[in-house]
Amino acid sequence: MDIAATQDEATCDIARAAPDPAIVVRGLVKRYGEVTAVAGIDFNVRRGSFTALLGGNGAGKTTTIAILLGLIRPTAGAIRILGEDFAHSAKRVLARMNFQSPYADLPRRLSVRQNLTVYARLYGVAKPAVQIERLAHELDLQGLLDRPLGELSAGQRTRAGLAKAFINRPELVLLDEPTASLDPDTADWVRGFLARYAAEAQATFFIASHNMLEVERLCDSVLMMRSGRIVDSGAPKELIARYGRTTLEDVFLDVARFGPREAT
Repeated sequence: MDIAATQDEATCDIARAAPDPAIVVRGLVKRYGEVTAVAGIDFNVRRGSFTALLGGNGAGKTTTIAILLGLIRPTAGAIRILGEDFAHSAKRVLARMNFQSPYADLPRRLSVRQNLTVYARLYGVAKPAVQIERLAHELDLQGLLDRPLGELSAGQRTRAGLAKAFINRPELVLLDEPTASLDPDTADWVRGFLARYAAEAQATFFIASHNMLEVERLCDSVLMMRSGRIVDSGAPKELIARYGRTTLEDVFLDVARFGPREAT
């Protein structure tokens, strides 16, 4: 395969796409030797939406998100984020984004305040102390700011990670299991915070999660991934109706075990 030609074709496809999407992916491929982790996927993420990327272990979700964050270089394909070609403007685009995962912990010897101050400086946040206090209030971290991260519970660390993800007032937020380790009440409160932020900042959220109830409640669009490919997509209610199921979890199990439902 002529990878350069494939990337040029994908870039042309993006140029023809509507300018509105927050993320446009065309022909995205990632290979590790003989193993194909991502097998030529195309998708759009509408601005202002909550879009979920779902799939079982090994489906390619983590690789896709890592590529969107610039952590992994794709083998082929093109990406446009917030109206810019990611391959040529990654630094500028990443300044307008942020990411949170409970599996990518902050330094545990630093206090919550110290961690947030470091990231505020990295993002060039004006008046970082003011922004940290605002986020501490919104995420119920006031009494934890000066405690070392390593002394906090898993749920408290998740909230500190969320504060880091919003330190630069991002336009696009990528979240991996955003309410992991949170009790149901706190998880519901965090979902409310995400919805309020989306409305106030007109932000876009791209979420990987295994919490299907959360996806049903929060997301208006779902991408189903299996064996490195996007095999189905739609609103949660549309997918539930298409598969004749009662919950998105049942749809997830169908796709993970048997593949997508053929159109009738």
